[in-house]
Amino acid sequence: MRVENFLDLLVAQYKYGKRVTALRYFQSSTDIWHAICAAVDSACSLANVDGEEVKGVGFAATCSLVAVDADGSPVSVSWNGDSRRNIIVWMDHRAVKQAEKINSRNSPVLQYCGGAVSPEMQPPKLLWVKENLQESWSMVFRWMDLSDWLSYRATGDDTRSLCTTVCKWTYLGHAHMQQMNEKGFRDMEACGWDDEFWEEIGLGDLIDGHHAKIGRSVAFPGHPLGSGLTPAAAKELGLVPGTPVGTSLIDAHAGGVGVMESVPESVSEAKENEEEAICHRMVLVCGTSTCHMAVSRNKLFIPGVWGPFWSAMVPEFWLTEGGQSATGALLDYIIENHVASRSLANRAASRHVSLFELLNGTLESMIHERNSPFVAALTEDIHVLPDFHGNRSPIADPKSKGIICGMTLDSSEKQLALLYLATVQGIAYGTRHIVEHCNAHGHKIDTLLACGGLAKNPLFLQQHADIIGCPIILPRENESVLLGAAILGAVAAKRYSSLIEAMKAMNAAGQVIHPSKDPKVKKYHDAKYLIFRELFEQQVSQRSIMAQALA
Repeated sequence: MRVENFLDLLVAQYKYGKRVTALRYFQSSTDIWHAICAAVDSACSLANVDGEEVKGVGFAATCSLVAVDADGSPVSVSWNGDSRRNIIVWMDHRAVKQAEKINSRNSPVLQYCGGAVSPEMQPPKLLWVKENLQESWSMVFRWMDLSDWLSYRATGDDTRSLCTTVCKWTYLGHAHMQQMNEKGFRDMEACGWDDEFWEEIGLGDLIDGHHAKIGRSVAFPGHPLGSGLTPAAAKELGLVPGTPVGTSLIDAHAGGVGVMESVPESVSEAKENEEEAICHRMVLVCGTSTCHMAVSRNKLFIPGVWGPFWSAMVPEFWLTEGGQSATGALLDYIIENHVASRSLANRAASRHVSLFELLNGTLESMIHERNSPFVAALTEDIHVLPDFHGNRSPIADPKSKGIICGMTLDSSEKQLALLYLATVQGIAYGTRHIVEHCNAHGHKIDTLLACGGLAKNPLFLQQHADIIGCPIILPRENESVLLGAAILGAVAAKRYSSLIEAMKAMNAAGQVIHPSKDPKVKKYHDAKYLIFRELFEQQVSQRSIMAQALA
């Protein structure tokens, strides 16, 4: 209950900071910092914990782009010049053309992000600002990932995380491989920037001052920053000056740290050794979007999938990062834009249950009404390609569009339930595509771990287990992203000697969801998966036909 109240407060204020215009999404760093201060105060109060009892702090946040001037004040990234809009949110797709321009250069650094940058990464966003907002571009003193900015705001140390820089800025983290064995895990001079890359894409000015605007020094996640909390930040947070603050993680990667070692002993013992075991797992961080995190000892180059990223999540392992840009957001969109949504929402509110619980119950009753052999079979005539915000992986096509096949004039709540189920299945088929693609290029994934809001939905989990054919392990701690951030604080406070040691100590397994053993379920999903794959191919063909018509 304490965690839920803490999250409710944080989420409510966090959402307040977001402003949306078409495919442009903005936030305010000021709003977010104030929300964090209020949330920390509330969490300590609810837990009856004094600020002096907090021994370490870790930050995790979305991979959004923050712009501040030399005084640390926000700089607008909006056409209207509103300085409150100083964050380009991760899911903002304004820079599609800039991403295409960058990818046309075929820089060697691109092989370390799946062969192409996404408009969700920082170089295209930076190029967009330079091309469209010259005044803002000239004012910015620091460009930072949101989690790095939060740790900077807390400590005054602008050292960047290997997680953020490697995953979103094309920083080559493996330039530090030899430093991994050096004692102390100190912050390191940034030697992984490819200056030629920045010059050839038109952002050579970011090289100035030893990359001062984008990061002169980097550190492994959990490394203690500066002298801990500054007196000013400590006062705002209600904590003690000097409290250690760990180098940050992106939120999805914090989820990975918070869940990757959450496996029952029976699962871990089945593998020959721990190092092999962790390389058979993929973490699904399921929220607004879904991130698919897998690690390997050797670097694996997988077309259309981000990475390989060295030490970007688990130290000394190469990270492969797949993803779907809209999953929870897509389910919200499907439900909220249906004519039956309002009546359904009113009924859910009167019963004090979630919309998902009500829809899941409706589907259960429909199994009996329609004499269906299993719940998934209810959607035999409805097929969904979930690329409503492009395809991040494994096709890496930001222009891909969503498709719903099998619509009728039915506008009932039962039809909405079917559409909801078909969308869940479409998302799961997308994850199956990512898993199969990764395994075809060197991974050996056979176990999934899930966290995030969607991981609390039993229908979502069971459909994924059935469709992918893998068991899904849930962590004992529901809020794995928060646990990952707490692990950073624990490592910074020297409670554990390493991130991996802290993960093993603080991760714990919960429920395990097993795939159906009914061969009819597998046969059904194999057929729907074939249709799922064909929907994208048909879209590509149709796109070509229309392009020729307009040529």
